Amino acid sequence: MSEVSFTVNGRPYRIDVAPRMLLSDALRERCGLTGTHVGCEHGVCGACTVLVDGRPVRACLMLAVQAAGQELTTVEGLGGPDELNGLQEAFRAEHGLQCGFCTPGILLTLTADLAEHPDASEAQLRDTLSGNLCRCTGYQHIVDAALRAAGRPAAETTPPGELERNAHSPLGEAIPRREDRRLLTGTATFVDDIAFPCAAHAHFVRSPHAHARIVSIDSAAARRAEGVLGVFTGQDLAAWTAPSRIAPPVEGLVPLVTETLPTRKVRFRGDLVAVVVATSPYLAEDAAALVHVDYERLEPALDRAASLAGRAPLVDGSLDSNVVFREHYAAGDVAGAFARADRVVRTRFTHQRMTHAPMETRGCVAVWDSGRAELTMHTGTQVPHPYRTQLAARLGLSEDQVRVVVPDVGGAFGQKLIVHREDLTVAALARRLDRPVSWREDRTENLTAALSAREDAAEVEAAVTADGRILALRAKLVSDFGAYAMFPANYMLRVVAMMLPNVYRLADYEYEMTVVLSNKIPAAPMRAPMAICTWVTEGTVDAIARELGMDPVDVRERNMLRESELPYVTATGETYQDITPHQTFRALLAGYDYAEFRSRQESDRATGIHRGIGIACLVEPTTYGSAFYRSAGIPGSGHESAWVRIDPSGSVVASVGVAAAGQGLETTIAQAVAAGLGVRADDVAIRLGDTEVAPYGMGTRGARSATAGGGTALLAARRLKAKVLAIARHRLGTDDSDSSELDIRDGEIARGKDNDWVGTGLSVVDIARTAYLDPLSLPEGMEPGLVAQLAYDPPPMTYSNAVHLCEVVIDTVTGRVHIERYLVAEDAGTLINPKVVEGQIHGAVLLGAGGVLYEGISYDAEGHNLTASFRDYVLPSAREAPRVEVLHCDTPSSRTPGGMKGMSEGGVMGSIAAVTAAINDAISPFGVVVEDLPITAPRLSDLLADRTAATPPDRPTH
Repeated sequence: MSEVSFTVNGRPYRIDVAPRMLLSDALRERCGLTGTHVGCEHGVCGACTVLVDGRPVRACLMLAVQAAGQELTTVEGLGGPDELNGLQEAFRAEHGLQCGFCTPGILLTLTADLAEHPDASEAQLRDTLSGNLCRCTGYQHIVDAALRAAGRPAAETTPPGELERNAHSPLGEAIPRREDRRLLTGTATFVDDIAFPCAAHAHFVRSPHAHARIVSIDSAAARRAEGVLGVFTGQDLAAWTAPSRIAPPVEGLVPLVTETLPTRKVRFRGDLVAVVVATSPYLAEDAAALVHVDYERLEPALDRAASLAGRAPLVDGSLDSNVVFREHYAAGDVAGAFARADRVVRTRFTHQRMTHAPMETRGCVAVWDSGRAELTMHTGTQVPHPYRTQLAARLGLSEDQVRVVVPDVGGAFGQKLIVHREDLTVAALARRLDRPVSWREDRTENLTAALSAREDAAEVEAAVTADGRILALRAKLVSDFGAYAMFPANYMLRVVAMMLPNVYRLADYEYEMTVVLSNKIPAAPMRAPMAICTWVTEGTVDAIARELGMDPVDVRERNMLRESELPYVTATGETYQDITPHQTFRALLAGYDYAEFRSRQESDRATGIHRGIGIACLVEPTTYGSAFYRSAGIPGSGHESAWVRIDPSGSVVASVGVAAAGQGLETTIAQAVAAGLGVRADDVAIRLGDTEVAPYGMGTRGARSATAGGGTALLAARRLKAKVLAIARHRLGTDDSDSSELDIRDGEIARGKDNDWVGTGLSVVDIARTAYLDPLSLPEGMEPGLVAQLAYDPPPMTYSNAVHLCEVVIDTVTGRVHIERYLVAEDAGTLINPKVVEGQIHGAVLLGAGGVLYEGISYDAEGHNLTASFRDYVLPSAREAPRVEVLHCDTPSSRTPGGMKGMSEGGVMGSIAAVTAAINDAISPFGVVVEDLPITAPRLSDLLADRTAATPPDRPTH
């Protein structure tokens, strides 16, 4: 050990560190400054940025001994003890953060840059921020916050005056998020910030092969290593845990079983083999390197076509095929429609494998209380109660023996929906060793072994008339599900098939979908798991326009549903209601001069500048009710639960079964409760993510947080309000025959009089005292106390809709794509908090665009993952992110509490389609159509090499 002295935030520290200890670990473990986060261990993401003598430094790349004698600043030192500094205040005002995991590093980067360049332009700030990655925000509000801190207003991207709201309701108010203060000051608690005395640390031994039999495991050297408490294999875990069995009663779906740790063979590179437990994460990782595994290598199954043809090695030796789901569906007279068609347009689409890449990787801390025989699991799950149900069942415990606590979560995007095999192992080890066990995966593990998504392909045939009317569609859909079934194999692709009709009239529709296993990372839902569906449909519409020599706008106009045709039952049996596809489409075109663009595009092509425009219309499925799951044959529920309580002092507390991962739920749920009850949102405390506190709900997935979570909270608050007003009427001496109306306004009981509200002299505080402390004064038969709890099951499906427009310029030599303008016209129903909604749109748009232009998991012929760090798996930065202009076209839903429709995934769906369409429009003179993602700059450059741009035919303009 070495003694190191330095000053942090003006305070001197003298600490003992191992020579190899990183500065990030020293700050967190020795100084207790956990605001410095580690997101990649490679110095790429910037989450660990601190200031060393005023200069930004990656603390995950600097040894603690290298900081000796220097002045350090962490996020904890930016503001005062009880206040935010100017930059932090700007972030709070501009909604410059969501999950907040990356925020400390961004704040410190900007602190140094603004001190040196106080007049930096937006472009310069984006360049500065390009070394700090954010998965949630799309960077727009971050840049706006930096400009605000520098005293310069940001560009307006939401036209003023568009949003209407009830001045007496917290719904629709863009209030700052209450969770931001702890995230901005480094006082938030993420999983890796949770420390228990005598905690052990787990590190997993992972397979270097994509497909191999486990011949033997020699852990003797590892067991003798310093600090090691044990080495455990699949045989051990098989004795302590039950395997997972995914077997919904769905025709065509093959039941699949997954062991906690493999006992016979590994199925992808990064698969689990053994686990080492030691007294520190450093020692556990050292010992894991000493575990010797003898493998018999097998040929990997990596090619979908080979698996479909039965020529690939079997991934699961208990099956006779890699095909684990197949379904055929037809509605209407498809054959007749194709016989009547003037033309059949054929298209194909291939989306690459991606991964969720939350800035905070997976992790957990399991604590076993042997005296009470109870397990407490601290983890960043999106679904606390279903997680508890699964965890208890696989450990052989009753649910009352398991508590799940969700701390602050640094993003999820679908990767934190299940009890991962690592989680189950850690829980079993805590019980076995009778001591807390902690695990946090590093970024390489996350990119190579967590979960992946989107490796889908589609072949489409469209029967069309000469004037562009779509008569019928046929689609063949194939998905690569990876090595194991963490979800039912039809889970994601079914929704793709369901949503292909999109916003268009389509009675005759047929699809065939097939899902195959492979020796790749297992697949899972990722933000907008159905995302390819919009690209497939909108790409087919664009192909129809190309083949018929029509403008893409005209083809959409000809086939698009009008609001007067609703409710409309689609070819897949879904009911569209309360959506505004044509109204939103026209609103977007009204906000963009389409004819001027076409003119500019033509003149620019003459000078070698290649511009393109892409338009994508979409319907977003947001909240899946229980009836949807039953019709799909999937066990489970879509309901949500909430309770709202007023304490004797008058304070309001509420809880819902959803869990936050950056969506601002502590704020928006408070706004929903305040609206239902009649109090101020600031006076409502929200408790989320603890199964001992929150009611049993189905958690956060898709876009259900507003409709299911917020809607349930609103209903519970309304129920409690009815009791408060009943007590108020009793105290005021009125009865049901009294025609005067009572209401709660900002916590005061008011009476309607002459089209206005006047005070009664009573407040919610007065009613609370009566309800708890003077129960004999309550109306006869009324129970003491003020609490309401209810469960709400949404409709089978709720929908929002949007239209995206993307304008790009392409460098035909380098292949670089620059997004010059991006517009979204969105109908998300009643907006609880418009600023939160816009942040969700920005982040979703960039996630989709990143999948088009940059991201993708790559494998070599042996199944080795070639994208194991953020240097290789490339996320878009602030430099590449476009400004997104949001046009609100919101109309309330008649089917949900408060009129909320939900949103958060449509931005992904729309941007994949719109960005790809814009690129294809730009390169159309070269005779190239891109059908495979991603469209990276090198790939696009290769496609255009040696091609000459032709003069495109004239097209109609608008």
